[in-house]
Amino acid sequence: MIDTLEKLEKVKEGTIVTPKGFKAGGVHVGLRKTRKDVGVIMSDVPAVSAAVYTQSHFQAAPLKVTQDSLADGMIQAVIVNSAVANACTGEQGMKNAFQMRQWLAEYHGIPETAVAVSSTGVIGDQLPMDLVKKGCFGVTPTDDGGEDFASAILTTDKETKSSCYRMKIGEKVVTVAGASKGSGMIHPNMATMLGFITTDANIDPDAWNRLLKSTVDHSFNQITVDGETSTNDMVLAMANGMAENEMLDESHEDWHVFASAFSEVCCELAKKIAADGEGATKLVEVQVNQARSEEEAREVAKKIVGSSLVKTAIYGEDGNWGRIIGAMGHSKAEFEADQCIVSVGPYTVFEKGGGVDFSEEEVSDYLSQNEVRITVDLQAGTASGTAWGCDLTYDYVKINASYRT
Repeated sequence: MIDTLEKLEKVKEGTIVTPKGFKAGGVHVGLRKTRKDVGVIMSDVPAVSAAVYTQSHFQAAPLKVTQDSLADGMIQAVIVNSAVANACTGEQGMKNAFQMRQWLAEYHGIPETAVAVSSTGVIGDQLPMDLVKKGCFGVTPTDDGGEDFASAILTTDKETKSSCYRMKIGEKVVTVAGASKGSGMIHPNMATMLGFITTDANIDPDAWNRLLKSTVDHSFNQITVDGETSTNDMVLAMANGMAENEMLDESHEDWHVFASAFSEVCCELAKKIAADGEGATKLVEVQVNQARSEEEAREVAKKIVGSSLVKTAIYGEDGNWGRIIGAMGHSKAEFEADQCIVSVGPYTVFEKGGGVDFSEEEVSDYLSQNEVRITVDLQAGTASGTAWGCDLTYDYVKINASYRT
């Protein structure tokens, strides 16, 4: 893995438009009071595309339109609005989502089914289509519009979220980039957030689908802010082939390099969402080692990072390991309680079935940092898994108590 990562170049200022042939933009049309609220991604050519969607029973209208567009595995453009989710809006909501698709296709002279549609915001409200139309015809995607797009898709987020990596595939330079949003209602499976990935790689469509689904399992699906699942959210990945590399699939000698870059982008975006949780002051990472399987390791990690009692203890800078043990105890993973070792940062706080002597002051000082790491060794196998979240603060309640005002 180290050798693979050494072949990747992180593009610090990279955005969704850094891969060849992608443009983007975002404008303010009045859906929100001041911030940009409609964004567009455009590829110069049709792109091999794949997506994963929320598993909510109340899946929003835009996702159904996007699934229709992706029936042949190819799209060329994405339009996203914030402020209004267009979820639980009935037949009119479906008509509005299809209308967004039609307007953007008309403006850019592409087939309607080449457009994916996404919305995020308040559930239950109809879209003000006069304003949405301004966005469909008002965004001019450019090759430096990545940050405008990343801003246009936000809701209660405090900051934009982008990631970008570059690598060599054979003799060609290939780039993978992404933008995401998410701050509240974050407990994906998939989703409760929006993620958009672009690459100029030439990739086999089936391999692209498999890579997206497997990577989402250890990245976006491993974050939690509040345990709530949304109606709208998805991760959408577009590959336009403009790097002109040899066709990539799992049999290619450089597949692991590309897959690692894709994983790095997704994990970075996931961590940025967790760190930007509503009201959060700390990013929390839980690493579970020596589990029987990756699935069990990931489950235990997510149980811990999703526990309200763990989250509030971290906010209070309290090294109360009982909260961690309590969260672990109701996972489905198999392990022996008297074999587990739990550490908060560099400090072991629990082993051999009970607490150990540690400095409460030193642990509290560690928990005062902006990033906190909890490590659990189950000593039941050789597999590992990671999850990310944040602390739970008074501001989370304040933000959500006034969400619609």
